[in-house]
Amino acid sequence: MSVGTSSATVERAIERARRAGATAVDAVLIESDSVEARVRAAEIDFVTQARERVLGIRALVAGEHGARSASTSTSDLSPEAVDKMAEETVALARATAADPSAGLPDEAFASEIPDLALFDPADRDVDVEMRIQDARAAEAAARGADPRIDNSEGSQIGSSFSHVAYGNSAGFFGEYGTAAHSLLSEPVAKSGAGLQRDYWYTVARRLSDLESPESVGRQAAERVLRRLGAKRIATCEAPVIFDPVTAPSLLGHLISCVNGYSVYRQTSYLAGKIGESIAASSMTVIDDGTRPGGLGSKPFDGEGLQTRRTVVVDRGRLSSYLLDSYSARKLGMQSTGNATRGAGSPPSAGSTNLWLEPGRQSLDEIIASTQRGLLVTELIGMGFNPVTGDYSRGAAGLWIEGGEVVGPVEELTIAGNLAEMLMEIDAIGSDILWRGSIASPSVRISKMMIAGE
Repeated sequence: MSVGTSSATVERAIERARRAGATAVDAVLIESDSVEARVRAAEIDFVTQARERVLGIRALVAGEHGARSASTSTSDLSPEAVDKMAEETVALARATAADPSAGLPDEAFASEIPDLALFDPADRDVDVEMRIQDARAAEAAARGADPRIDNSEGSQIGSSFSHVAYGNSAGFFGEYGTAAHSLLSEPVAKSGAGLQRDYWYTVARRLSDLESPESVGRQAAERVLRRLGAKRIATCEAPVIFDPVTAPSLLGHLISCVNGYSVYRQTSYLAGKIGESIAASSMTVIDDGTRPGGLGSKPFDGEGLQTRRTVVVDRGRLSSYLLDSYSARKLGMQSTGNATRGAGSPPSAGSTNLWLEPGRQSLDEIIASTQRGLLVTELIGMGFNPVTGDYSRGAAGLWIEGGEVVGPVEELTIAGNLAEMLMEIDAIGSDILWRGSIASPSVRISKMMIAGE
């Protein structure tokens, strides 16, 4: 579908909904195509390709007690289907309860569509067979690193391209294209009767920004080999270091607590705590949807507002929630340009590119300053309650004694409370790692319960 056709489809949906009686409308058309493939040894396990086009329509009908709203979606983009869906969306809206917080944003819409380097047009010309060769190279590098690696869960590539077109009845229309490419290697190592698996992957907006297949395979091999001979340890309380692979999960829990919807519903322990100290003074967390090449970047949010840089935690103090226009109205605040939108759902709030500002210590230096503790390299399961902050996760990693790694450990559970954990961060590394839209350097929490034998 061409750019002009995308615009015409969105504009048609808005016009027909207005004609059917909507007082405000917005519509989003998301087009995507993707390919995935996995190889095991030199053999291809699978190749899948998919293409999707979905139009989402949100209609609002104003009334005495607020707007009534409904959202629908369709993959049939014929003019007749778009007209029918627009009319049905308005009819559904009339049947819903009025909500004084519903509506299009009150703030000014994005005035420009900056180029954030979200894709390279030349990448569309890369043949899938070339990507499969990357997977084969990563697989060969992993298996060739050590004779103890004689099997794998495979090495996998993925590429996706999307085009987003959004418009509303207030006169805003914008569109942009994105891409995401990935390469993963997941080897299995054997020593005696013991088997271990681990992985490494790289992901980027442009193919040229991916790590080399050989590097991915070698790092995956290094990670799985260091897990061989893993043991259990006795239950204790000790410092816990999260490496750059696992540390972003802590920020993910924080995001769930600063999301405007969790805050206004009082399902977050951080509700009502703007301006208060919620973390160690060394901790600054930033969300920025304008980061060039960022995997969470976009020129405007799901409601047409300009994305921006927001300091969420400033030297330990909570300085902002992440808000769309609805949650902002609920809290008596303004949107932070963090609306997310799928074609089949109304806007919600979410992060864009979110990270913890790095410190000055290397991971090796943090380990050297830890007399006894755990370096977490893998987390298992989900165990976090945003209402209370209670935290409990399965874990595996490396045990530290006297400032040195003495061996791998597994079958552990680490537990604490996020409010206390953030306050007890006493070291932040310099090794921030971007492999998604959330990134963090290594962090050390001065004490957590570690349940083992």
